[in-house]
Amino acid sequence: MSPGDEHETSGGYGGTGQTRTRLPQGGGDIYGGARRGPRSSSRSLVTVVGVVVLLIAAIAFANRGDDNSTSTDGSTTSGAKPDSSSTAASGTKPVETKTGGIPSGFAHNEQGAQSAAANYSVSLGSTGMFQKEIRHTLVNTLYTPAEASRLTGRMDQAYSADFLSKLGLDANGNAPTGSTFVSRVIPVGTTTQQYSDTSAKVAVWYVGLLGMAGQTSTDPVTTSWKTWTFDLQWSGGDWKIAADSQKDGPAPVPGDDTAAASDEISKAIDEYGGFTYAR
Repeated sequence: MSPGDEHETSGGYGGTGQTRTRLPQGGGDIYGGARRGPRSSSRSLVTVVGVVVLLIAAIAFANRGDDNSTSTDGSTTSGAKPDSSSTAASGTKPVETKTGGIPSGFAHNEQGAQSAAANYSVSLGSTGMFQKEIRHTLVNTLYTPAEASRLTGRMDQAYSADFLSKLGLDANGNAPTGSTFVSRVIPVGTTTQQYSDTSAKVAVWYVGLLGMAGQTSTDPVTTSWKTWTFDLQWSGGDWKIAADSQKDGPAPVPGDDTAAASDEISKAIDEYGGFTYAR
């Protein structure tokens, strides 16, 4: 995943232009006295580096053909809206196997492409991307060989020790003792924008979690809403990423929820594992 997925919220309750987030009971600021403004300096850096990383992958994406979508029978349609059934649960397991803990062996059909895109967004949005060895495994497993070769070195430069330190991580991507670094992608839905036997273009709408849970954290865990679009190729018996790009939203109006304390967030992250996502 790209580091740093946050956008500024517009609008709000009652047309005031403000959103309401209740702090933990007791009236204290979130985490170690750090209340977030519209955009923290560390988050700004996260966003900048995230954009740099994604632009690398987006070069091939920018050179794609027209915007016509291709249906499963090979015909093309222009501006066709996906049916609601395109994101309905099918009850079919997405995969039976994993490669290095990463779901693999997706079906060679439209549903398989959607399942692959959803699961790849989860893997690329994990904390493993902030650790060099795991990041290399993820990139080499999920991207086409050509794209992986092109991205690996550039991602290493983006995830530099200086960048990691801005997030409160050490040079190896580890959080300090007593703190929990959080980076997760939770898909809400997927849609196929183009499909053929050899390629697919799938968009994943997701909510992301990013930040450090800890009593002394100045960068509390926050949510962001994004759409991650993958250009997939059928390669080596599975779907592989040839290019990808992200954009903000669509984001719902934030609810009037009480913000959890840092120990609650850390406990939840430890107790609640992720899913393998189907269409």
